[in-house]
Amino acid sequence: MKKDYYEILGLSKTATLQDIKKAYRSLALSHHPDRVPEDKKKEAEEKFKEISEAYGVLSDPQKRSMYDQYGHAGIDQRYSTEDIFKGADFSSVFEGAGLGDIFGKIFGDAGFDVFGETSGSRSKRARRGRDIQYEVELSLEDAFMGIKKSIKVPRNEYCSNCEGSGASPGSKPKICPTCKGQGQVVMASGFFRMAQTCSACGGEGKIITEFCPQCHGKGMVRVTRNIEVNFPPGIDNDSQLRVRGEGEVGSTSRGDLYIFVRVQPHDIFQRSGNDLQMQLNINFVKAALGAEVNVPTLNGVVSMKIPAGTQSGKIFRLRNKGMPDLHGGSPGDQYVRVMIQVPTRISPEQKKLLEEFARISGEKVEEPSDSFGDKIKKVFK
Repeated sequence: MKKDYYEILGLSKTATLQDIKKAYRSLALSHHPDRVPEDKKKEAEEKFKEISEAYGVLSDPQKRSMYDQYGHAGIDQRYSTEDIFKGADFSSVFEGAGLGDIFGKIFGDAGFDVFGETSGSRSKRARRGRDIQYEVELSLEDAFMGIKKSIKVPRNEYCSNCEGSGASPGSKPKICPTCKGQGQVVMASGFFRMAQTCSACGGEGKIITEFCPQCHGKGMVRVTRNIEVNFPPGIDNDSQLRVRGEGEVGSTSRGDLYIFVRVQPHDIFQRSGNDLQMQLNINFVKAALGAEVNVPTLNGVVSMKIPAGTQSGKIFRLRNKGMPDLHGGSPGDQYVRVMIQVPTRISPEQKKLLEEFARISGEKVEEPSDSFGDKIKKVFK
């Protein structure tokens, strides 16, 4: 008597499709015949077939409904063993790694099909070219204005001499005698069969007898290409640009070029998002009396009013004088921290005027106290 499919997978009748996939994945890996001792392979094959049959029914809404309503009788009367497996999405159980990748760890570069049918040469399937990553340095001025820049990117491309075949022009590859041109060899084990990439030809089905002198049989050569890239205004260190189709070649399409931007530190400005910060030194006369001062920005010099009595460390905001917004929003602001400079040297006339200012202000001007060295000398006199 057949066991209940839900019981086989350790599930209740309310299990979701994700629950069914998760349970099958766990059991399939635990009971795979190649993961058990030799004396238990036959038992593992039967268990593997049992859980695969349960998954084939419960993962299909129509078959599951029939089973829930009529039990095994409903399935056996309507579906053959082959029909139970047919259409079941076994590969999605291992989404993120692929069923072939999971079992590839067991069989090497083998394909897998629970129906006893080979899945085709995996090495010959269509492949997209590899993506390339590249880092570009920009000045803050370039990031502010935006710039079109030509960058030199090294990448693999098909050899022009042999058009990517790896064979010397005029020569013809031979049919691989091991796989007879199929690119794979098939190994049977019980109720399932494995399609493994042919090691003799690497899955190509052909063997090169005369290598291309330019690429030495690789079919690829390393070249450096100049690629024009538009860096938009407002780009920052965390920005990433994708240039479609400028990666390495593949059998179906090129990969993409991913550009990571690094904006160099600036001598005057510090960036914080779209805002800019800077320090502006002014003399104490301007701070006391007030003045109009010139302030540098990334878009030229602007005039800024310093009110009378401004204290050192006061921060002023210049609206919309920061960095452009990368997504088209309002630009940032520029923050100017005013620092008052005290003269290190003054003339006798300046000193006299300052002393007079202090007297009028009611401040007592004291002579500088002895230095630490002078105090030491007095102690040891």
